[in-house]
Amino acid sequence: MTFAGEVKNAVTVRAALLVIGVLALQLLFIASYVGALHRPDPTDVPFGVVAPKQASKQLVTQLDDLPGGPLDPRAVSDAAEAHKQVMNRDLDGALIVDPGGTTDTLLVASGGGTVLANSLGKIVKQAEAPQHRTVRTVDVAPASPDDFNGLSSFYLVVGWCVGGYLCASILAISAGAKPANRQRALIRTGVMALYSIAGGIGGAIIVGPVLGALPGSLWGLSGLGALIVFAVGMITLALEALTGIVGIGLAVLIVVIAGNPSAGGAFPLPMLPEFWRAIGPALPPGAGTWAARSIAYFRGNALTGPLLVLSAWAVVGIALNLLLSMRRRPTGPEGTDGAREAAAPGGSSLA
Repeated sequence: MTFAGEVKNAVTVRAALLVIGVLALQLLFIASYVGALHRPDPTDVPFGVVAPKQASKQLVTQLDDLPGGPLDPRAVSDAAEAHKQVMNRDLDGALIVDPGGTTDTLLVASGGGTVLANSLGKIVKQAEAPQHRTVRTVDVAPASPDDFNGLSSFYLVVGWCVGGYLCASILAISAGAKPANRQRALIRTGVMALYSIAGGIGGAIIVGPVLGALPGSLWGLSGLGALIVFAVGMITLALEALTGIVGIGLAVLIVVIAGNPSAGGAFPLPMLPEFWRAIGPALPPGAGTWAARSIAYFRGNALTGPLLVLSAWAVVGIALNLLLSMRRRPTGPEGTDGAREAAAPGGSSLA
């Protein structure tokens, strides 16, 4: 077999493997989204109960024994503490029993997910009906009227994530997926940082002043957006440096296939199956969605965890890019990337 034939066969095999890989991603996409979202059932929702001591124990037991285990109830000392814990996102709801009447108060926070808030209302009303008690619902962190079902935060984060891995993919593909040297890796990191700042500010302006979809701090959302874009971009660059063009598929696997359905966007985390509920907070879309809702509706509470997650992705991405850029060494005057770049029009490549 001639050398040309061997090359042709190698290219054909590589193309076939890439096509098979794309098919696998397609099937995983379907399995992930349908598996996570086809039957949203509240399970072990953190829920507070404020009632006189004896009644509180009975009510906690009653709510804990509901069919399907939708609630994870615990006693709370008083109404003020229940309100505080809902705003701190330690609880998704709380029931305040009126010992002198028959109308109790349910605290919810639709800013954390309208579907979950509505589900809590139905669950509690059904549980209270046999005792001939009624429930008054109070939304302590209501979603904006222009934020249908509380989805704007999720779509904003999805847009930031898409921007991150698309920019990284373009930077890598423009001059070969594997960084040839430390200089090129540093340039890509710098470009990614500038792009992330622009993307973060732009996204926050669109959902805030332009569309009015999300309240909260414009600069808080801008900073969050920059971190999300940068984290996703850097981990994508790292995967591309490690595996070549396959890294783009791996980034899609992490961010889109695993990250989006587990993010708690369409349905908050307590309504997702156990697997997706477990992985969601550790992935950029889940951490970003939680943080965006905290900034928009919960006065910036409960931000430390998701910001640490996003920062960890960014740091790992930077570290891998720099380490992998030092892995390849020039083999000779004509084998270096510098020689190739000097021979190319313009004499250099920034990407």
